[in-house]
Amino acid sequence: MADEVILMDFRPSPFGMRARIALGEKGIKYVYKEENLADKSNLLLKMNPIHKKVPVLIHNGRPICESLNIVQYIDEVWNNRSPLLPSDPYHRAEARFWGDYIDKKIFDSGRRVWMSKGEEQERAKKQFIEVLLVLEGELGNKAFFGGDNLGFVDVSLIPFYSWFYAYETFGNFSIEDECPKLVAWARRCMQRETVSRSLPAQHQIYDFVLHVKKRFGLE
Repeated sequence: MADEVILMDFRPSPFGMRARIALGEKGIKYVYKEENLADKSNLLLKMNPIHKKVPVLIHNGRPICESLNIVQYIDEVWNNRSPLLPSDPYHRAEARFWGDYIDKKIFDSGRRVWMSKGEEQERAKKQFIEVLLVLEGELGNKAFFGGDNLGFVDVSLIPFYSWFYAYETFGNFSIEDECPKLVAWARRCMQRETVSRSLPAQHQIYDFVLHVKKRFGLE
């Protein structure tokens, strides 16, 4: 009997993009359920009653929540192809560390760039660039954070590339000027079909952010 795999998601969510990339890397067929976060479905509330957030992966009726947890679960369950986490325990711990760093730093610092103005925005841009520079330093001269192949840290970070245009436009700066190696890495990632088809176009994310700003009077 074939596995039943459902992904509850919201297209602009960088966290949901992670799950989509991981499933694509493993070649897993799944049912995609788009959520309306303004009117959450009963299924979402049932499957993630604690946080009530997407993404949620439902595998044979059992929910797995939180995006990095989902990516690790996918890697462990479908372990016969395209490994995302290293086999060595130290390097696995190292990859999880950087995934956690991305989780704690990128989304919040990036959000402050497009939500703020004036001096507050300048501080937010500086903090955001500092975070990216740390990641660029970790990447070094490798093709991917995972070495020669796409890995856990790459899957954790690349979804935010779809948000770069919004950050740059609302913040009036160039990420490529500040972090050229990181942007070159992102473009390499985007050459993979599993990545390019999982990420919305940057202008779509910009339109989404513009809608959010208007909704909350942040123009």
